Amino acid sequence: MPPSQQILDGLRAIANEWRSLAIAWHVVFGAGLTAFALGWRPGKRLAGMLLAIPLTSVSALAWMTGNPFNGTIFAVVAAALAGLALKLPRGPITIAAPWIVIPGGVLAAFGWAYPHFLDADSWTAYLYAAPLGLIPCPTLSALVGVALVVNGLGSRAWSLILSGSGVLYGVIGWFRLGVTIDGVLLVGAINLALAAVFHLGRASLESGSTNSAQARHFR
Repeated sequence: MPPSQQILDGLRAIANEWRSLAIAWHVVFGAGLTAFALGWRPGKRLAGMLLAIPLTSVSALAWMTGNPFNGTIFAVVAAALAGLALKLPRGPITIAAPWIVIPGGVLAAFGWAYPHFLDADSWTAYLYAAPLGLIPCPTLSALVGVALVVNGLGSRAWSLILSGSGVLYGVIGWFRLGVTIDGVLLVGAINLALAAVFHLGRASLESGSTNSAQARHFR
């Protein structure tokens, strides 16, 4: 991993030199959220593939700015999430319970308006040009938040890979780089991991019990 100051300088450079790409990502995310609010419920497989795409953008920009650590990690995570998504059922995504949706929405909003690295004359610039889709922590925050809202696509493995990435970069950002707001990502990623282990695990057990009971019934 490069020295801390080199990492910070690289993240700041990406956030400011690729501002137009950040705006484009806000448009894409905004269109998706609007469609979701209007009732669009994509299949889990499609949703998993779409959510992996922003990670490839982060990876590409990291390689371009001399950060092979981030470039490699995000390429691997994107490939892993996309590969798992291909194995997900085609059924539509489901919405989590309110006690999961609310923190998920807060985390997604935090990633959307991530208030760091971008040199802005007004706070309103963060609403459309924060480095979402450009650098690790805001991108992971938004994706972890969405994952919480949609029940982790019903996949414990998919959720744990994403949450593990969030924990890693939350720790790096907060404790190594001194970006204390990345603690928000850390807490959100831990929540996704807990939801995956306990909520999805319990759902899988209940589904397995139901299937077993049905099998016994038809014997």
